[in-house]
Amino acid sequence: MTKIAIIGGHGKVALHLARLLTAHGHEVSSLIRNPAHSDDIAATGATPVLADVENLSTDELATALAGQDAVVWSAGAGGGSAERTYAVDRDAAIRSMNAAAQAGIYRYVMVSYQGSRTDHGAAADDGMFAYYEAKAAADDYLRATSLNWTILGPSALTLNPATGAINAGADVPRRDTSRENVALVAAAVLANDNTVGRFIEFTDGDVPIDEAIAAIR
Repeated sequence: MTKIAIIGGHGKVALHLARLLTAHGHEVSSLIRNPAHSDDIAATGATPVLADVENLSTDELATALAGQDAVVWSAGAGGGSAERTYAVDRDAAIRSMNAAAQAGIYRYVMVSYQGSRTDHGAAADDGMFAYYEAKAAADDYLRATSLNWTILGPSALTLNPATGAINAGADVPRRDTSRENVALVAAAVLANDNTVGRFIEFTDGDVPIDEAIAAIR
């Protein structure tokens, strides 16, 4: 049994992931900011932990994460103001990395997006500019830490059922990705140390997920 904390625990990917992990015997703590979501978390088999990561300090986050073996960041501002996007997707994410290291948790999986990089090419007046900037900054910060990190880069997300198969690589053709497949990939990544230090870009595809993740080098 492994103890895994999911930050942003009420998101659709996070809920799928919690169900997968608890079904495989892992102990999952899902961090949420809204107590009204506690029952949804409990229904996955995970333990709800009230923790508003946008407003917690690094020390407070380290306390909330204490005792875990791995952290999965699946939180996000979900659009809205650029200020809040930077506050959550960049600043809170970075604090969570520092908190994980402070708490002695070295396995860290970041849910990002396909194409995340500083040279994303979006203009400053693009509605997604703040998101692209924030994610790139957080991802680059993670790469520079001593954590055993993996960054996931799924393409545009859908609510379609999982296919259990993906195409992985920076050069895969753009197509959509099921949120359930993202959760399956996150679970597979947590079980495979060969993914440490890798940015895995992927879409729904043709290769069984376990096979695709095992092939990552």
